[in-house]
Amino acid sequence: MSALDAALARIDALHDEDPVRIGDRGRELVYAEAMTRWLAQLSPDGSDALRVAVRAQHLARWKSPRDAFPDGRVGYLLWRKDAGARHAETARAIVIESGLDQAFADRVASLVMKKDRSRDPESQCLEDCACLVFLELDFDAFAAKHDDDEVVLVVRKTWGKMSPRAHEEALKMALSARGAALVARALARSG
Repeated sequence: MSALDAALARIDALHDEDPVRIGDRGRELVYAEAMTRWLAQLSPDGSDALRVAVRAQHLARWKSPRDAFPDGRVGYLLWRKDAGARHAETARAIVIESGLDQAFADRVASLVMKKDRSRDPESQCLEDCACLVFLELDFDAFAAKHDDDEVVLVVRKTWGKMSPRAHEEALKMALSARGAALVARALARSG
């Protein structure tokens, strides 16, 4: 097994270690696989560092639900920012321990944190994958818990993070009737 394959396997093992269950699969692994599928579609020639970063994006992401924060959304967003830094350091350590070099590890960590997205096509690609996974796997459940105006705001923010190529893919998705109407409303406001 190559060092790259070892790193990917170790990250996937962490996804399955203590998961919130979806059927018989770990939730984090479901998200990692969806991210990988979108990466193959958006950037089939993506670098090895980008492939590792895609698998690392959801490390322990779902272990702390939003309602666990007494200060509400602000506390949750701060936790997610900190979680991103922790994911980056975990990925960096796995890359080094797997036998890849420091430069590769630094690149993976930078991608996980999505730094310099406006100037880095691979970081933008990672953001595209994350946004498409949200729309594919979480959007209808999110919309069911929030009123229309809140959903429209989130869709507009999500859309603003995505590249034109990701917009094309998102418009092909099969959403519920309400979800599709809300996306259309959000895009009408954006345009």
